[in-house]
Amino acid sequence: MSKHQLLGMSGSLRKDATNRFLLRNAARLYGDAEYIEADLNLPLYDGDLEDAEGIPEGVAKLAAQIAAADAVIISTPEYNKMLTGVLKNALDWVSRVKPHPWQGKPVAVMSAAGGRAGGERAQASLVAAMVPFQPKLVIGTEIAVAGSSKEFDADGVLTNERYKANLGKLMEKLRAAVDQS
Repeated sequence: MSKHQLLGMSGSLRKDATNRFLLRNAARLYGDAEYIEADLNLPLYDGDLEDAEGIPEGVAKLAAQIAAADAVIISTPEYNKMLTGVLKNALDWVSRVKPHPWQGKPVAVMSAAGGRAGGERAQASLVAAMVPFQPKLVIGTEIAVAGSSKEFDADGVLTNERYKANLGKLMEKLRAAVDQS
């Protein structure tokens, strides 16, 4: 069997965001896969822009990455008790691309946030935002890294053994979902 293609999407644009670190840790735990991290620095969705210029190049690239991936992992911080605008904007743009790349795609969601709940509400709003796209959401061990700035070492490696174990379980379920597809 060939290497799986794994796409990571971070709800934060920051280069050293803990959600990027969490995605990279998830990719390592997923195992033998080619990992690509998506660029969500896209223009704000605007129907007039779409009518005038079509789908922006960055959106078309993201949709193609989603379509080509065997699985997608998405991690978001919590902004004002919701998923981030960056992530919602990307989802809105990709919803405009035909054919829809999310249909039946194995997807695992997670969060890392500074608060004590670790982004649980952001994760819930992300799941709600994904439902219309009909992916194969892999629900299992919930990964909500609380106080995230203290949970990764200087190299971005997750240090909390409980989080690592649970993230490993979630990645095992995601890999199994890909193998069943």
